[in-house]
Amino acid sequence: MTVDDTGSDTGAHPASDGEPGRSADSVADASAARVGRAEAHARVDTDDSDDDHDPLALRLEQLILGAERRYTPFQAARSAGVSMDLASRFWRAMGFADIGQARALTEADVLALRRLAGLVEAGLLSEAMAIQVARSTGQTTARLAEWQIDSFLEGLTEPPEPGMTRTEVTYPLVELLLPELEEFLVYVWRRQLAAATGRVVQAADDEEMVDRRLAVAFADLVGFTRLTRRMEEEELGELVEAFETTCADLVAAHGGRLIKTLGDEVLYAADDPGIAAEIALRLIETMANDETMPELRVGIAFGTVTTRMGDVFGATVNLASRLTSIAPRDAVLVDSALAEELTRTGDAPASEAEAAEAAAAAEKEGEEPPTYRFALQPMWQRPVRGLGVVEPWLLNRRGG
Repeated sequence: MTVDDTGSDTGAHPASDGEPGRSADSVADASAARVGRAEAHARVDTDDSDDDHDPLALRLEQLILGAERRYTPFQAARSAGVSMDLASRFWRAMGFADIGQARALTEADVLALRRLAGLVEAGLLSEAMAIQVARSTGQTTARLAEWQIDSFLEGLTEPPEPGMTRTEVTYPLVELLLPELEEFLVYVWRRQLAAATGRVVQAADDEEMVDRRLAVAFADLVGFTRLTRRMEEEELGELVEAFETTCADLVAAHGGRLIKTLGDEVLYAADDPGIAAEIALRLIETMANDETMPELRVGIAFGTVTTRMGDVFGATVNLASRLTSIAPRDAVLVDSALAEELTRTGDAPASEAEAAEAAAAAEKEGEEPPTYRFALQPMWQRPVRGLGVVEPWLLNRRGG
């Protein structure tokens, strides 16, 4: 949403205020001159027509946005009562390209600027946090919108009758779907927000609300690069979609959270190490039973994780990634912290010898022997670049 070379963005030259030999009056005069030129330029550009745009595209845009193009970026910023610099930063953060001073913005754009700026003015958000809100929302919804157009609408707009074009079907279809999809989006967002808030407020202390202890796992398709050279693009796309769908369903069903997908790799997290381990083994088992899928390997680490904008960062995440890269095919490697936690909670014995002793003691007392979900096998310690010496453990189902 930034302006062009007319200089209407009054925040575009911050260094000028500190130039030696320039009085405050001269700086103010120069700033006023820039604003005057910008307003004049905006008035000229307001007369620009939409002749260069496809009429159907403009009708669809108006339908989706619910308003006509009315403002240049400068006019929108002025109507919202925010600086051009801040408006431009919000616009870029949401993921939209600079449009010079074209008349392309609506009342909704002005209202969005007012709301974000109002949160900052009220002290509810810092300016940096407001930018982050814009960025995280823009990135998430951009991907959703691209998917809906590429996959969803593309399939539904197949002309139902000979002689009809896809574009003729698109407008009425969007008109019917838009309110339903909007309501569903808000519903899912509220559900996700409630779940995320619940997890955070249950943290042990204030520090843990930001830097939390999580089990983090990567699941990676083996030999994916070779597959890309052998498979047709459409076939490869279907494989990736099937992989991501399977992972997303299993992770959600068993109480984990899918952080992101990277084509041939997914990243998920869980508060409970036992849940993360169960998901990993189910992923391996599910993929192994699907002849169309390559082999899979999973690495899990447990420890303090920093969460930002829905993503996770830190040494624990790096360790999980490294474990994945050295894991055998169709196998799960975990770090010593996760192995210790599974042992502490009784999900796995410290060793097979300990399991045998516990079973013998229970039999002697006429009691049921302890049951374990998982088995842990220590692997050779090895140095891992950037993380020092790592002691991985091979995770299996108990008795598997």
